[in-house]
Amino acid sequence: MTITQTVDIPADRRITLEVPREISTSKVELTFSPFRSLSNTPEKSEARDIELFKLHAEELNREALDVLSYQVPLWDDEET
Repeated sequence: MTITQTVDIPADRRITLEVPREISTSKVELTFSPFRSLSNTPEKSEARDIELFKLHAEELNREALDVLSYQVPLWDDEET
């Protein structure tokens, strides 16, 4: 059985592990490796975000219009 979990390493470099019951109480092997980011630079990240927006633009616009349809005016602009 292999369980993978991503954790943030705190500044003091101390981590407390809670082990699931499915893991036996015998010896286990823990492997630590740095997380590989999908993009190394902000420029790549921004370009990736733009591509994702383009890919999902129609769905995002549909959702935005749906949300806007539930809004009601907070005040009346007409003077009485």
